[in-house]
Amino acid sequence: LFVAAVIPGPGIAAVVGRVLARGREGAIAFCLGMAIGDVVWLSVVVAGLAVVAQTFATAFLVVKYAGAVYLLWLAWKMWSAPAVGIATPLPRAERKRSGDLRLMLAGLALTLGNPKTMVFYLALLPNLIPLETVTMLGFFELALIAFVVVGSVMAVYCLAADRARRIFASPRAVRLLNRSAGTMIAGAAVAVATR
Repeated sequence: LFVAAVIPGPGIAAVVGRVLARGREGAIAFCLGMAIGDVVWLSVVVAGLAVVAQTFATAFLVVKYAGAVYLLWLAWKMWSAPAVGIATPLPRAERKRSGDLRLMLAGLALTLGNPKTMVFYLALLPNLIPLETVTMLGFFELALIAFVVVGSVMAVYCLAADRARRIFASPRAVRLLNRSAGTMIAGAAVAVATR
């Protein structure tokens, strides 16, 4: 799980892009949603609902494309954001609009629609763990491990992106940063939508 979580994919691109553009504010909620998404996929597989997941493929496609659309919207917001120095705090109205629940749900949708996460839980996990032998206690242990591993990996990426973000102080550098982050998030949206 750790190796799968560390390998860059749409989720990491979205987290890094968001932190580069906005700082750490809201990153915990976004990462929390992503970790919860991993636990949801684990639950689906352990409960033997892989067949149900395939049966409701249309619902997962809707979640996947909704996540991609949200990422494109974020990419556009970052691309077109005004270039002010990083030291300038976001206006109160701007901070309020990116509520924690909304960010958590965005992270959850991103993970539920992430092909990398789906492949890990639906294809690889059943080959690594005999799922028919997992007890309730075993499930909670696996869920805790998934939550901690994914949360830790995302935290490291967030901290690295935040540190990199501090290098940018001039409006020109911020414009370049915003557009680069917007491009990364748009790339993550394309990756989610096309896989």
